[in-house]
Amino acid sequence: MKVLVTGTAGFIGSHVAIKLLERGDEVVGFDSLSDYYDVTLKQARLARFMDHPDYTHIHADLADREAVEAAFAIHKPQRVVNLAAQAGVRYAAENPHVYASSNVTGFLHILEGCRHHGVEHLVFASTSSVYGANTTMPFSEHRSTEHPLTLYAATKKANEMMAHSYAHLYGIPSTGLRFFTVYGPWGRPDMALFLFTRAILAGEPVKVFNHGHHSRSFTYIDDIVEGVIRALDHPPGPDPHWDSANPDPATSNAPYRLFNIGSSANTPLLRYIEVLEQSLGRKATLEMLPLQAGDVPDTFADCADLETELGYRPKVMVEEGVANFVEWYREYYGE
Repeated sequence: MKVLVTGTAGFIGSHVAIKLLERGDEVVGFDSLSDYYDVTLKQARLARFMDHPDYTHIHADLADREAVEAAFAIHKPQRVVNLAAQAGVRYAAENPHVYASSNVTGFLHILEGCRHHGVEHLVFASTSSVYGANTTMPFSEHRSTEHPLTLYAATKKANEMMAHSYAHLYGIPSTGLRFFTVYGPWGRPDMALFLFTRAILAGEPVKVFNHGHHSRSFTYIDDIVEGVIRALDHPPGPDPHWDSANPDPATSNAPYRLFNIGSSANTPLLRYIEVLEQSLGRKATLEMLPLQAGDVPDTFADCADLETELGYRPKVMVEEGVANFVEWYREYYGE
């Protein structure tokens, strides 16, 4: 099938595009190559599949309404995977308008494209950050997420609500995936594993917030990609058991579904750093710092629904995944 994938120069988007191409799908990629982080890394990701005969690239911004409309009108994708967004939890404090432009206005343009061009299924990226002030672990899609702690999380929560409204009004099958701390080769330079690796190799202290009292559902990129494609291949229908008197946030009487997608293991941050030290063959100097504003001490994914309904089972443990990242990092940067 023909799939429009936004954010193909990004970490997750590039891996998803490659997997779709490998299985014989036609991919229309859409990315602005913003300078939020190293553009040469984004170009290098694209270079891995840019010349594939079944790949077409559109260099544009989701906030550009005409460009998005043209992408749908010209290429007529059957399904859409929306992974483009202004990422980063803390960057929003400095540049809030970019988040509204990319994550809200841009997503509206995607929804309108799906509406007017008969798209069979929209899969879109949400985030574990929407759980915000929730502390009941593990995080479940069936619980409320009304207290986001950052603007980034708020924009992703808005995406979930916008997609539901379009699923209800226009019957667009829509699946939202709440990603939990994705890592691996070709990752983002602003993410913890990248920052820690760079600091250790440079002999600089590793900044450890909340004095190391963090834990995360660290999820390897290959497991994430498998989940994205499993979701893409299974458009949701209305839930016949949905009860408007006791509404379940994860399902609907519209063709709409929300899933957590992450590792079922909850790894302490200090263990994550220990695994990285072992992979690098070097010890880290830790600079213990207080909890950052907007950050949460722990995340823990309940992925039972994704496993039961789509057969999703993460396979890569952090020991293997971190080692793979270090191997890629050393090769890419010549370390």
